[in-house]
Amino acid sequence: MFGTPLAGAVWALEVLAIGRLRYDALLACTVAAIVADQVCSLWGVHHTHYIIPEIPSVTAWGLCAMVLAGMVFGLAGKAFADATHALGGWVKKTVSYGPLRPLLGGAVLAAVVMVFTADRYIGLGIPVIVEAFEKPLPAYDFLGKMAFTVFSLGVGFKGGEVTPLFYIGATLGNTLAPLLHMPFPLLAGIGFVAVFAGAANTPIASTLMAMELFGAEVGVYAGIACVVSYLFSGHTGIYRSQRVGQAKHRHAPEGMKLGELPAYRKRLEAQTAEQVPKNSAKKEQS
Repeated sequence: MFGTPLAGAVWALEVLAIGRLRYDALLACTVAAIVADQVCSLWGVHHTHYIIPEIPSVTAWGLCAMVLAGMVFGLAGKAFADATHALGGWVKKTVSYGPLRPLLGGAVLAAVVMVFTADRYIGLGIPVIVEAFEKPLPAYDFLGKMAFTVFSLGVGFKGGEVTPLFYIGATLGNTLAPLLHMPFPLLAGIGFVAVFAGAANTPIASTLMAMELFGAEVGVYAGIACVVSYLFSGHTGIYRSQRVGQAKHRHAPEGMKLGELPAYRKRLEAQTAEQVPKNSAKKEQS
């Protein structure tokens, strides 16, 4: 879809389980991704080109800036995933009849867009992504896109997380650029891949995507931001069926789906709360 076959191959391996790759499927995924990319090219499909005119040399401040930006990108990816799942759960409880959810939500969405002329935040938003590489944008653009996308997914419309996450990342990077004293195109490109890395828990594939889209020179910057984003997004993600292969930094049962973690933690907290009075009683008796 994006003209990045190497990233596509690794993403297919990386997205199944957090922190674990299946190398036995590496050849099959690589062949499938390359063939798919060539089919698109032979079909005459032309991918959008996002250009970083100049990638600055690696400096101490540049590396620190990537760490700071990666933290923000990871938290943005986490906020997107958590908000989408929370709204979706609330809508399901509120409107029990499935087909009615997108009908009502779509009507509300259309009305808001018409009243506030918010066309900028619907659709793929590729023109805005391109703008993020070219000039300063309003600081609230990423919030607007996040709100409209979360609402759309939450009320029952399925699919379409990837390009909106690219939009959110690119515009958020554009906003962070002057604060971190880094070039707009560079931070837009890093945000483009790093927010997705955090939301999908795929830091390696996202780093490869940056190198395929923007050139190998961006690899060090992208790698740092994507890894930090991955760590800061926690055990959440846009794919609830994604499993825990190896916990990031907080205990999570191996093999458990991300969608099952909240219930597991509630049970764990309840058990801990029950143990506290028992332990206190034993101490008093002793």
